Amino acid sequence: MLSDISLNLKTRMVIILGSFALLITLSIGAVALNIMSDTLEQQMGQQALSTARAVAKLPQIRQGLMDNDSRQIQPLVEEIRASVGARFIVVGDSQGIRYAHPVPNRIGKKMVGGDNARALQYGEEYVSKAKGSLGLSIRGKVPVYAVSQGEGSHNYGSVRPSEPEIIGVVSVGFMLTQVEATIASYQRELWWLAGIALAISLMLAVMISSYFKQAIFGFEPEQIARLFQERNATLQSVREGIIAINAEGQITTFNKTALDIFQLDPERSLNGRNIQELLPDSQLLKVMHSAEAVLDKEDIIGGQRVVVNRIPLIQQGQVIGAVSSFRLKDELDQLMDQLNRMQIYADTLRSQAHEYSNKLHTIAGLIQVGAYDQAIDLIGQETKDHQTLLHLLLEAVPDPMLSGCILGKYNRAREMGMMLVVDPDSQMQDLPEEIPRELLVTILANLLDNAMDANLHSQGKMIRLSMTDLGNDLIFEVEDEGLGVDEALSQTLLQKGVSSKSGEQHGYGLYLVQRALERLGGQIVFEALDADLETQGEGFEQTDSKGPQGTRVEVYIPKQMPALSG
Repeated sequence: MLSDISLNLKTRMVIILGSFALLITLSIGAVALNIMSDTLEQQMGQQALSTARAVAKLPQIRQGLMDNDSRQIQPLVEEIRASVGARFIVVGDSQGIRYAHPVPNRIGKKMVGGDNARALQYGEEYVSKAKGSLGLSIRGKVPVYAVSQGEGSHNYGSVRPSEPEIIGVVSVGFMLTQVEATIASYQRELWWLAGIALAISLMLAVMISSYFKQAIFGFEPEQIARLFQERNATLQSVREGIIAINAEGQITTFNKTALDIFQLDPERSLNGRNIQELLPDSQLLKVMHSAEAVLDKEDIIGGQRVVVNRIPLIQQGQVIGAVSSFRLKDELDQLMDQLNRMQIYADTLRSQAHEYSNKLHTIAGLIQVGAYDQAIDLIGQETKDHQTLLHLLLEAVPDPMLSGCILGKYNRAREMGMMLVVDPDSQMQDLPEEIPRELLVTILANLLDNAMDANLHSQGKMIRLSMTDLGNDLIFEVEDEGLGVDEALSQTLLQKGVSSKSGEQHGYGLYLVQRALERLGGQIVFEALDADLETQGEGFEQTDSKGPQGTRVEVYIPKQMPALSG
């Protein structure tokens, strides 16, 4: 079936352009032939009229009509007809009776055609198209006037007062077959020209279609449409914000994630707008001018801190634009924190496996040497603390994510030579469903990690955790035996990258805690254990004590939380 036939772009363009060229050529040819036909008819008509005027002015013709003598008219008229190439020259009297005719036996008979009235009655000169005894012809009709005494040169045309009598009519004709033969000769040449023009048009169509196909990398229109749809779907589905500009700095791509990150109206089209007007700090123009890529750089764009990649678009050695992909730094920080905690859990499991392997070897050795009592004591000592914690967590913290986090940090503390002690009066059973558990885990895990890091820099070995869900708030309290925090950092410790510890990997834990609390509508309070002082910042440093000072961190999270943001 024709509907199943699929033509490629090149074939379609050749057919379309060739058909268009053929239509134009035929139309121009038809118009040209029509104009040529009209022009030839007008030229023949004027030639017939001019000849008829000349014949009508001849004295021999006028005198012959006055004398009713066709013998002196016929030879003269035939000579003139032969010289001008007319098909016929007919001379008739005022009654339309022939005095001259190409066919002699028709002389004396009435003229055929019925178009003599205007010349004989009104003295008009005109061109007509009529069917006579010889066929359809173009005729020039001129009246013949009687000779008057003393006439000089006359302009024979319409009847004048000095020309009282019309004595006849001269009809000079050219057959329409002569016009058609002339047009046919031109028509053959025209069709040759049309064929050449069509051939050239088809060659140009092939060249244009080949160039166009090369310009679109050999794809078919349907393939381009499908790729365009897939590209748009891909751009809108990725979690990274993507912005692309052309060589003039105009936006060509701005996906949904980018709109969300910069809080722009999704109903408003940004294509064609200058990037400097919308996001002057995007630095895409700088990348385009330098033609150098910038990868995984933390930057502030449109008031948002992002991790951004900027890459120039280069085609055939020319920079034709630039593209930028980015994600919010906070999202990456959360992912990094989750990866870090997973790494900690994996390290804890490995250390536990190694520790328990050593303990099992020790127990096996005691049994082999008969020291059964010592083996039993070692087993009891090993399991007592762990079982106590497990029983407490099962009773007080039924949520598996929170209890798993605490158990993991307990094992981590033991590996680091510390002891995580959970207050036996702790209780965290009334957890509202709308509070995301991952935010609670983020808060608690980072507080315990912070306490372990604080103890590493002191002689402290204890970390205390207390929890309660009584009242309208969820309360977490973590105490360490560290050296405290420099008071100069008290107002900035919750900001990203700020830490009382040295090294590039610090300064994110408390920042993530603060971000989570902002979403939950909670607050954090720091208190130095050796001073009865409470502040919203962290910053109490013991300068005159050589022993551990310690810090208590309290977190309050309302059970009736506001709508989540961010």
